[in-house]
Amino acid sequence: MDTAGAIAVASQHLHELSGHVFDLLTVSKPITPDAAVNLSKVVSKLSPLLGNLIEFNTVEFLNDQEEFRGLGEWRRQDPGFPDTVFDGITPTPGFEIKAWFPLATEITARFKDSQNHFADDNTHVCMLAWLPEHIIYGKPYILDVVVVSGRSVAEARDNHYHNPPDYLVLEPEDTTARTRNLQQTNTNGYKLQTTDSAELAEALRIVQSWGDGGRTYRPTPDYQHRLRELLGRFNYRLDTNYAKMDRIVHGELEAFKTRVMATKVHGLTVREWERLFRSPDEARIKRVLEERLGVTEGDPDTLLE
Repeated sequence: MDTAGAIAVASQHLHELSGHVFDLLTVSKPITPDAAVNLSKVVSKLSPLLGNLIEFNTVEFLNDQEEFRGLGEWRRQDPGFPDTVFDGITPTPGFEIKAWFPLATEITARFKDSQNHFADDNTHVCMLAWLPEHIIYGKPYILDVVVVSGRSVAEARDNHYHNPPDYLVLEPEDTTARTRNLQQTNTNGYKLQTTDSAELAEALRIVQSWGDGGRTYRPTPDYQHRLRELLGRFNYRLDTNYAKMDRIVHGELEAFKTRVMATKVHGLTVREWERLFRSPDEARIKRVLEERLGVTEGDPDTLLE
């Protein structure tokens, strides 16, 4: 099995996780409608913890697959990029695993690694959308899965953000001579801050002097040198929201987001649940939770003994 084959087989198995319940942690059913309303406001805070647990268990899931036995082992990298790699094949196959709780405001996971790290296209991104089995309680349930090329995500990100002189995407400096833990692999985004018309005109003139290809993003040293000249000459601010997965505008990821939000769970779409929990109308939230999840006052199945 070669690198492409390993990624294809692993991707197929990762897609099979759709509908899977992970027996990692169970949120108990709330004992009253009021408790259910309160839980609906805070259940998203479990997302970082359960996201990491899901990522750990995904690695174990891949190692359980027959096709990989005797070839090597999937190994979690923490810290490191990507999250999991397969030791035993060169170039090394890998997956960056992102868990998404779709009742949150957006996909807050970031993807900042440089295009230059995907020359062999041997790293893919796996995003798993999950919810508790009963929306606000139960075990984590995988609602849907998407697997896409990491290189395609990096390219979509750079093409979306890059807009000189207004917005610059900068590659990391060459740090290959440093020890591994000090090497830089992340790109960063910078937003032009000046409002001076003369400075704006000069910045635009510089970009136009680059020729027809000046606005086309390239991760090459020569092109990056041009961008750094702009950064050094004009006032730019580091964009702290740069590279959020929800804002990259990648075709397959956008289709995945749309599909997840339109999925019906306990009679409502995920989008409808998300809007419900953002509503200030607690009486309506309570009523829907009673109707859809059967949370009633004094539920004998949930009262403490």
